Amino acid sequence: MIDSRLGGKVALITGANHGIGAATAVALAAQGVAVFLTYKRLAPSNVPAYPAAYDQQRAAGADEVVRRIRAAGGSAEAAEADLADPRTPQVLFDLAEKAFGPVEILVNNASGWLGDTFTPAGRDDFGRPLRVVDAETYDRQFAVDARAPALLIAEFTRRHLARGASWGRVIGLTSGGPDGFPTEVSYGAAKAAQENYTMSAAHELGRYGITANMVYPPVTDTGWINDEVERAVAASSVLRDIAQPEDVAEVITFLASHQGRRVTGQRLRMY
Repeated sequence: MIDSRLGGKVALITGANHGIGAATAVALAAQGVAVFLTYKRLAPSNVPAYPAAYDQQRAAGADEVVRRIRAAGGSAEAAEADLADPRTPQVLFDLAEKAFGPVEILVNNASGWLGDTFTPAGRDDFGRPLRVVDAETYDRQFAVDARAPALLIAEFTRRHLARGASWGRVIGLTSGGPDGFPTEVSYGAAKAAQENYTMSAAHELGRYGITANMVYPPVTDTGWINDEVERAVAASSVLRDIAQPEDVAEVITFLASHQGRRVTGQRLRMY
């Protein structure tokens, strides 16, 4: 049996009330990590293209995830937080430290996703409504997907150095990148910025025992999958099938583990 050497570590995971964030919390807790979950309950999207249960998941708190982890013998706490507020990172680290001690694993999973475009607004190929790029779409997307991860990494690093620590993990989630993301242009741009912050962290923080990586999941069933998405995946020559959140959580757990200690500055593309 492989020993991940994660027992006794502490993780802060954003966007962990459902989907990949929740699966990651469960997976890390199973390895003996005390997990502090953050989330923000979202109002109904009123997008007919989404399955009805998706809005329910996004509007839920993290109580069920915490209950599941504790029932399995793990340690978990949760707090609702708005990552668009630049004061939030410090608050979250304070809460996590009060609950479990210093945070050693940071998982930047949360997203403020919306669909926007430079072309006349309409709907994307999956039936989701689009907006024309403006200051509001930019601010919303970059606040959560770029600025918040940057501030979280900075706070993580500040505390790591202050206590003279020598082990740390920063793991981000992306689904865009420098090549552009049609119909999700601000999302793609914000994720490209987050990738750049994370790669910079890998270069700067390795000397302090911190690895930093990004995971690019395949199409993953976090509740939003509809018939159009299933048909698109089935027609793809690259994608095998629709992944489950647990599939992505396994890769994140590997990057956090002892076995992933030599992996840093990478953008791991999953298929």
